[in-house]
Amino acid sequence: MIRTLLGTAALLVALSGCGRTNPELDQTGPSPEVPEIRETLLPSMKIAKPVGWGDQTPAVPAGFTVSALATELQIPRQILVLPNGDILVAEGRGGNAPALRPKDVIAGKIKKQGNTQVDSGDRITLLRDADNDGRPEVRSVFIDNLNAPYGLAFVDGYVYVANQDAVVRFPYQTGQTRITAPGQELTRLPAAINHHWTKAMTASADGMTLYVGIGSNSNVGERGMAVEEERAVIWAIDTRTGAHRTVARGLRNPTALAIEPGTNALWTVVNERDEIGPQASPDYLTSVREGAFYGWPWSYWGKVDPRVRPENPDMVARTILPDYALGSHVAALGLSFAQDGGFGGAFSQGAFVGEHGSWNRQDLAGYKVVWIPFANGRPSGQPVDFVTGFLTGDGKARGRPVGVTFDPARRILLVADDLSNTVWRVAPRR
Repeated sequence: MIRTLLGTAALLVALSGCGRTNPELDQTGPSPEVPEIRETLLPSMKIAKPVGWGDQTPAVPAGFTVSALATELQIPRQILVLPNGDILVAEGRGGNAPALRPKDVIAGKIKKQGNTQVDSGDRITLLRDADNDGRPEVRSVFIDNLNAPYGLAFVDGYVYVANQDAVVRFPYQTGQTRITAPGQELTRLPAAINHHWTKAMTASADGMTLYVGIGSNSNVGERGMAVEEERAVIWAIDTRTGAHRTVARGLRNPTALAIEPGTNALWTVVNERDEIGPQASPDYLTSVREGAFYGWPWSYWGKVDPRVRPENPDMVARTILPDYALGSHVAALGLSFAQDGGFGGAFSQGAFVGEHGSWNRQDLAGYKVVWIPFANGRPSGQPVDFVTGFLTGDGKARGRPVGVTFDPARRILLVADDLSNTVWRVAPRR
């Protein structure tokens, strides 16, 4: 059956190609233009085929330089800088959701064409660049035998890791390059099916709370709402007891979390729904309000999704709008705020967002790191391309950015690239 489906995939993708985008639409900022739903027999699908970097590197603005801090990793996802400057990189891939429909099988095959072929690392790698010259003196496996690690945090002598099924913590001594002691499970996380498996994490400014993003188990509830219990949510976990509470709901896939340094408010980037047209559902950056409901699966950007059954007018009425649209299907997977003046100038206050690039449109979107300027704790302008060149001129992919981390002590930006298995280092030119 699968062979038959794949044999007809080219025809079906051609049929879906009518889902072209309108370049005149403004889909970024607080009030994006969102067209009506355009469903097709098969959703618009395209992925950039990998070609590798060769002797190329990403492009950065004038006055900056970029270099590979580490290569030959095993699917680098998120990055944490420890207080002593050591860099931790979470490596791995999770998820085990079975396909439901024939088009899921086809979409899965297409998505895989744009992914790395290396095995999941299921580990944390440590990089030490003590003199900040971009050439680490130490590289070691810091923690291994993990279960698709993604989110990372450091609080009061513990390294916290968000595996796809639990938050675990490890006691840490400054300067350690390897931890062999077993981790202590702090809190179990929803892990059944794991359609969206990544568990983003950040610590509150006072270190008392870990915030964890838990994505939905489907696109728009097609597996039934019973499997969506405590999915599409953000949890707050007490670092002392492991007790958790739900902070906000209706966030389809909150893939990265960060604290805005001026206000200590929690922000997240969220990947919105698929299969309703190439520009119908912009991904977004938003503050996370206590008790808020952001719409998934019943509504998005002020519109009702007619595919969801049963309907729920009460939840639609409760929905609040996100703060800032990033564009449809950019697949934002990284978020980090500039701190202590950032890079200065135009890059003093704001957020870096890693856009991995999605599959649900014919013209490629994302595949870059953008800068969102902030003022008074809020977005204050249009996105600015900051790290680009992940796509070639003919639409192939050299890399795909995931996690981004700004290190204020060294004034560098670190970017995880999970296609070329590289961590890139961006710094002001000396």
